[in-house]
Amino acid sequence: MTKNFPRVVEMVKPAKLVERRTHFIPGKLRVTEHFFEVPRDHASPERGTLRLFARSVRKATRPIDPSDEKHERLPWMLYLQGGPGFGCAAPQLTPWTETVLDKGYELLHLDARGVGLSSPLSASVLGLRGDEEVQTNYLKSFGAVDIVRDCEAIRLALMDGYPPDNQKWSLMGQSFGGFCTVTYLSMFPSSLRECFLLGGLPPIGKHPDVVYERLYNRVLTRNEKYYAKYPEDVDRVKQVTSHLVRFGNNTVRLPSGGSLTARRFLQLGINFGGTGGFDVVHDLVLRATGDLSNFGHLTRPTLSSIESQQAWDDNIIYAILHESIYCEGVASNWSAQRIRDRRAEFNLDKDGPLYFTGEMIYPWMLEDYAELRKLSGPANALAKFPGWGTLYSPDQLAKNEVPVYAAVYMDDMYVDFDLARETSSMIRGCKVFITNTMYHDALRSKTADVLKALFALREDEMD
Repeated sequence: MTKNFPRVVEMVKPAKLVERRTHFIPGKLRVTEHFFEVPRDHASPERGTLRLFARSVRKATRPIDPSDEKHERLPWMLYLQGGPGFGCAAPQLTPWTETVLDKGYELLHLDARGVGLSSPLSASVLGLRGDEEVQTNYLKSFGAVDIVRDCEAIRLALMDGYPPDNQKWSLMGQSFGGFCTVTYLSMFPSSLRECFLLGGLPPIGKHPDVVYERLYNRVLTRNEKYYAKYPEDVDRVKQVTSHLVRFGNNTVRLPSGGSLTARRFLQLGINFGGTGGFDVVHDLVLRATGDLSNFGHLTRPTLSSIESQQAWDDNIIYAILHESIYCEGVASNWSAQRIRDRRAEFNLDKDGPLYFTGEMIYPWMLEDYAELRKLSGPANALAKFPGWGTLYSPDQLAKNEVPVYAAVYMDDMYVDFDLARETSSMIRGCKVFITNTMYHDALRSKTADVLKALFALREDEMD
C-alpha cells in the first residue's frame, strides 16, 4: 500500500472565487459567505467542477485607521466538520465561534464537497449524472483526499497576495474533520501553522473490521450504562420492537415514506455517544410505549420524533461512504454488518435486554430508508470497491513539524480510545489532552472546557 501522495502539490490550483457577500449578525459578528469553484478531480480538471460554500467570521470591529491594512489580515483558522456528510451550522449558532475569535483568528466554516451548500448530493442529483455505474464512480470523488485538496485550493485563493511567510493557516477538525486534518498533515504540511483535533485521531493502518470490533465493545458498554440508568426500559424496548416485528418490515411507515423496523428503531443508540443521549432515547422509548398502551399503534408525532434522530436520508454521504473512511486499498464489504453478525449480544431474539447499535451503517438501510432505497446499486458497489487510495503517510507524520493538539475522550463511542492513542504516538510532537469527563460531542456540549484544555496545550511549555 502506497504511503505517499505523489505530485499532489502540482494537482492543486487556487480555487476560483465565484461570489462573496458580507453581512453583520447581532452579537457583533461579521460573516462573509463565499462560493468557490474547484475541479471535481484536481488531477483531471477537464472532468467538471464543483461549487463549494464557506462562511468566514470575525469580530465586527472597525480599525481606528481604516488604511492600516494589518487590521484586515487576521490569521485564518479552517474548521472541518464531522461526519462524513454533514454541513456546518451558521457561525452564530455554534457555541465555540466566539471562543476561537477571542484568540485572534478569522474563522472559516467550510461545507465539504457534497454536503451543506457545497454541491450537495442527493438521489435526484446523482440520478442526473447517469446510470448506477456513473453514479458509483462519481461518489468516489467525495473522500478525505479530495476534501483536503479542496481546502488547499481555497487556502491558495484566500491568501493570494499575502506575504510568503504568512500563507499558512490553522485547522480545527471535529471527528471526521480531524481525520481529514491528519490527511492534510500528510499531504500539505507546509500549508499548516497548527492543528487542533477533537475526537479526530483516525485509526491509521487498521482494517475496518478491527475498527468495528472495537466500536461494538464501546457500544455494548454504553447500552449497559443506559439500562442501568433506565432499567424500566428493558421491557419497554422489547414492547416496541415486538410490535414492529409483529407487523413486518414494511408496515409501519414513517412520514418520509421509509419503514420503521425493529432494527431501525435500535439505531437510536447512536445518541449514546453524546452528552444527554441516554435521555433522548429514553424519551422516545417512553413516548412509543405510551402510544402502544393508549392506542395500539405509533402516532405520527412519535414517528416524526424518531425519524428526526435518523438523518441518513438527508445526509446520504454518511450512509454510503462512511465505511470507506477506514479503507486504504481494501473493500469494506459492509464491515459493520459482518462484525455484528458475529456478535450475539446484538441479536433481536436474544434473552435479556435488547442492545441498541451506534453509528454503524448496514446494508438493510437501503431498504428501510426511503431516499437510500434509490441508491442501493451504487452503495453496494462502493462497499465492494477495493481501490480506495492512501489516506495517511506514516512517514510524513513521523517527521511532522506542525504543532498538533488533540482532545481524546476515554469514553468515546465513535473513536476508539486505544486506537486514537496509538495514532497520537505516530504524529511527531502531538500533544494530547485526555479526559473521562467528556464525550465525543465535547466541542458542542462542553465548549469552554475542551477548548481551554486544547489552547493550554499550545500555550504551556514543558521542559
